[in-house]
Amino acid sequence: MSERGSFGTKIGVILATAGSAVGLGNIWRFPYLTGQDGGAAFLLVYLVSILILGIPGMVAEFIVGRHGASNAARAYYQLGGRWWSLIGYMGAVTSMIILGFYAVVAGWCLQYLVVSVLGGIHGDPAYVAAYFKNFSSDPVKPLLWTVAFIVLTHLVVIRGVRKGIEKFSNMLMPTLFILLLIIVVASCLLPGAGKGIAFLFKPDFSKIDSNVLLDALGQSFFSLSLGTACLCTYASYFSRQTNLSKSALQIAGIDTFIAVLAGLMIFPAAFSVGVRPDSGPSLIFITLPNVFQQAFSPALGYIISVLFYALLALAALTSTISMHEIGTAMFYEELHISRKKGAIMETLVCVTIGVLCSLSCGAADISLFGKTFLECCDYLTSNILLPLGSFFTCILIGWVVPKRIVRDEFTNWGTVRGRFYAVWLFIIRFVSPVCILAVFLHQLGIL
Repeated sequence: MSERGSFGTKIGVILATAGSAVGLGNIWRFPYLTGQDGGAAFLLVYLVSILILGIPGMVAEFIVGRHGASNAARAYYQLGGRWWSLIGYMGAVTSMIILGFYAVVAGWCLQYLVVSVLGGIHGDPAYVAAYFKNFSSDPVKPLLWTVAFIVLTHLVVIRGVRKGIEKFSNMLMPTLFILLLIIVVASCLLPGAGKGIAFLFKPDFSKIDSNVLLDALGQSFFSLSLGTACLCTYASYFSRQTNLSKSALQIAGIDTFIAVLAGLMIFPAAFSVGVRPDSGPSLIFITLPNVFQQAFSPALGYIISVLFYALLALAALTSTISMHEIGTAMFYEELHISRKKGAIMETLVCVTIGVLCSLSCGAADISLFGKTFLECCDYLTSNILLPLGSFFTCILIGWVVPKRIVRDEFTNWGTVRGRFYAVWLFIIRFVSPVCILAVFLHQLGIL
């Protein structure tokens, strides 16, 4: 199609695709899982999981996307036929749902950024907890921030691949890294910070059990955006010269490095004031404001708080841009309409989901199966749709697509040495499906 773009530079490929992976999962989910699952023991298992599940899975989705050079549904169709296109459609629906509820949390980050700038997050722990509860259940403010964040994402995506996604990723990712590095340095210089650093890097192997193994596998899976059709869609903009395995290794490296830095940002500060950051979803909105308030002087605490919520907003934006692009590409290519109209359709769907998710947090009784609408969306995507998408991608590449096609894509038609091709194919055919199935059953509470 005339409107289909492509990435212009190698660094643009890496930063944009890494930006799709780097998000609240790195800066929020990774630290609290690490806190719950034994610190360095979890980190060690997580690194192994990235190698055996994350990177091979990324390459598989890259192959689908670049070979198809189209939206996810059409790319899967070209490799497997009509029934396999359902995986692409499922990925697009998954990304819409994720963007809807993700924007709610990102909107909370924007509110906390504004309040931090105004110096409004202070007081005892009870006040901070009450502030979050009152704000998140308000019928208007969170909703407005949710819509604002989706519209902000829309304004980036509508500009296209090079002028929108690539250009903004090239600005956002270095900025995110600099902000994160500033807070890490400040946190690691605190008295008693060494305990937090040791917790992150000195493993206690007795902490490793089946739950740690499966949590680490799940985190590596979700952190890299496997199963959302995001990697497939971005790969459709790759050039034929892009080294898929090398790109996957670089992107996974950046994603993991950001997650480790997030741990260095949070654990030293928390341990310095005697707080263990394993408080789950409330970590960034209830626990950390108290940590920053206690750990730093009033002036430095103010600066750190502002930088932290700016960091969270930027991380969320790099992820929502990629989620938006999945549906945008599918709408305008499958319906044969302009990119602008496709983006508008995607935005309207995501705003509708976001509004329902926002209202379900206390302003209205929108629930299913005893969960709020936001919790249902999170459960449906994280526990069911993402594992299914990634599982069937491994089956498609490992067992359905002719090996000649797979090998040609992996080696760039013989121009790249495929030294690890046989190992990678074995993992995709046997190891990854078993790991993903284990994560799937664990998330459903069966294993």
